[in-house]
Amino acid sequence: MDRAEKREMVTTLNSVFSNSGAIVVAHYSGLTVAQMQTLRRQMRAAGASVKVAKNRLAKIALDGTDAAHIGPLLTGPTILAYSEDPVAAPKVAVEFAKGHDKFVILGGAMGATSLNPDGVKALATLPSLDELRAKLVGLIQAPATKLAQLSTAPAAKLARVFGAYAKRDEAA
Repeated sequence: MDRAEKREMVTTLNSVFSNSGAIVVAHYSGLTVAQMQTLRRQMRAAGASVKVAKNRLAKIALDGTDAAHIGPLLTGPTILAYSEDPVAAPKVAVEFAKGHDKFVILGGAMGATSLNPDGVKALATLPSLDELRAKLVGLIQAPATKLAQLSTAPAAKLARVFGAYAKRDEAA
């Protein structure tokens, strides 16, 4: 890499660190190319990305960002998984780590919050942003349907009462 490529990499990484909802740092030593491609494909499907970068350049790019505290995690062969959705990257990383012993989650960051491996796993158990939106829409719609049912229920009850009186009068 020449100086211009290094500068561009630092700029790209700085943008990633500044704009990501969550960043996961993991060791990937021993994974095959096919396994790495699988990880990249799963991340892309979830709306997340994976980047392998030189640790020295990543540490330079961390300066001045909220995620600067993950610098000490950048030792050895590390991979950065990141996403705008704070749950997408951790969810895929944790799921991938379950099936691949050589993929070891070191920790990460969610904004200015530092995450240890257990924190990343806890974040992965949360519902995604889309799931939360769906639940919220469901909660908003539920009262409206109940309100409609309640507004029609008294009229239906009155109609049944009048019908019962009419049948009683006919029988008498």
